[in-house]
Amino acid sequence: MIEVIVAILIGAITGAFGTITYEKRRQTNGKLKVEKEIANAKIKASDIILKAKDEALHLENERRNEWKKTENRLADRETTLDKKIDELDKRSEKLRTQERDVEELKDEIREIRTKQQDKLEKVAKLTKADAAEKLMQMTERDIKQDLIGLVNKLQNDAKQDADELAQTILVTAMERMSSEVTAERTVTALKLTDDEMKGRIIGKEGRNIQALQRATGVDILVDDTPGMIVLSSFDPVRRQVARMSLELLMKDGRIHPGRIEEVVAKAESEINKEVNRAGEDAAREVGVVGIPKEMLRLLGELKFRTSYGQNVLMHSVEMAHLSGLIAEEIGADVRITKIATLLHDTGKAVTHKMEGKHHHIAAELARKYGMDERIAHAIDAHHDDIEATTPEALIVRVCDALSTARPGARNISAENFVERMRDLENIALGFNGIDKAYAISAGREVRVIVSPKTIDDLSAIKLARDIAVKIESTMQYPGTIKVNVIRETRAIEFAK
Repeated sequence: MIEVIVAILIGAITGAFGTITYEKRRQTNGKLKVEKEIANAKIKASDIILKAKDEALHLENERRNEWKKTENRLADRETTLDKKIDELDKRSEKLRTQERDVEELKDEIREIRTKQQDKLEKVAKLTKADAAEKLMQMTERDIKQDLIGLVNKLQNDAKQDADELAQTILVTAMERMSSEVTAERTVTALKLTDDEMKGRIIGKEGRNIQALQRATGVDILVDDTPGMIVLSSFDPVRRQVARMSLELLMKDGRIHPGRIEEVVAKAESEINKEVNRAGEDAAREVGVVGIPKEMLRLLGELKFRTSYGQNVLMHSVEMAHLSGLIAEEIGADVRITKIATLLHDTGKAVTHKMEGKHHHIAAELARKYGMDERIAHAIDAHHDDIEATTPEALIVRVCDALSTARPGARNISAENFVERMRDLENIALGFNGIDKAYAISAGREVRVIVSPKTIDDLSAIKLARDIAVKIESTMQYPGTIKVNVIRETRAIEFAK
C-alpha cells in the first residue's frame, strides 16, 4: 500500500515537473515571437520615418524654390519702381523749369501791357477808370430807350399772362367744386306746443327753469315771445345742448329737477359724440390725416356756429376742396394747404373763451398742439393784418374770399346792404374835388368821378389810395372793394 502511494506521489511529481517544463518552453517561444514582432515593427517604423524625412526635405526644397522666385519678383518690382521714381523726379524737375519760364513770360507780358496802357492813357489823356465810365455812359445812353421799352413789354406780358393764368386756375377750381352756397342758421328758439308747457318748463317757483339754466349754462327766455322759448348763450355747443334737452323734456313730458339733470347729461353726451364725429367726417371728406384730436374737436364745434347765415364748418370744408384744386394747379403743398384751410376758422369755436381775433387764436392753437409752422402761418395770415409769405397762405386767403364774398354766400338783410352802399358813396364824396360817386357791383366797387380842373393825374392816384385807406379803417366787409377814380377831359367844338 505504501508502495502504491509512493508511486502515485512520484507520478504526480513527475507530471508536475513535465507541466512546468512545458510551460517554460511555451513562454520562451512566446517571448521569442514577441521580440521578433517588435523587431519587425521597428524596421517598419524606420522605413516610415525615412520616407517622412524624404518628403519633408522635398517640401522644404519646393518652398525654398518658391521663396526664391518671390524674392526675385520683388527685386524686379523694386528695380522697376526705382526707375519710375527716377523718371517722375526728372519730369517734375522739367515741369518746375517750364513753370518758371511761364511765370517769366507772364511778367514780361504784364510789363508790356502796363507800358502800352500808360502810352494809351497819355495819348487819350484819360485814365482806365475814366475810359470805362465814359464807355458805360455812352452804352447806357444808346440802349436806354430800348431797355425801357423791353422792360415795359416784359412787365405787360407778365401781368397779362399772370392774370390769364390766375383766372384759368380759379375758374377751373370753381367749376370742379360744387357745394351748397348757403346753410341754415343755428336754431336758438323753440316753439311750444301750448301755453301749459311753458308753465311746466318754468316749474313751481321757477325751480325747473333754474335747474335747466344751471345744468346747461344757457339763459332761457320764456316771456319775451309768445309760444316760443329763446335760448341765449355765446357758446353754440351749450346752446345746442339746451335745445336738445328741452326737446327731449317736452317730448317725454316729465319735467322736474332730477329728470332735467339726467336729460342734460344725456344731451351733452350725444352732442359731444356729434361734435367729434363732425370733425372726423370733415377731415375724412377733405382727405387729410394726422390732425390732432383737439383741433378736430374744435372743427366739429363749428357745425353749430354760423357767420352771416353761413355754416362755418361747411364753409371750411368747401374752402379745403377749393384750396386743394388750386394748390395742385400752381405746385403748392396740397396737404399743408388743405389742413390750413380746413382749420382756418377753428378760433371761432373759442372766441367766447379767449381774447383776440379768431385767426390769431386758431394759429396759436395749431402751434400749441404741435402742427407744422407752415399750417399755423397760413391760418394766421388768412386775413389782411399779417403778410402772407408762402403760397399756401395766399391760397387760403384767396379761397376765403371765394367762399364768403360771392353774392348769396351770406345772408345780409336788405337794410344792411343799402346802408353799406350808402356808406361807400358817402366816404368817397367826403373828399375834395369829387363830382359824383357810385357804389356798384353789389358794393364790390366804388366808381368816383372827379373834376379834371381840380384833380390832376397824380392827384387821382393819391385820391384812390386815400379813399381805399378810409374804407379799410371805417367799414367792415367781406372780400375786397375796388376804388375806381375816373378823370376825364373833353374838348368839344362844332364845325359850321
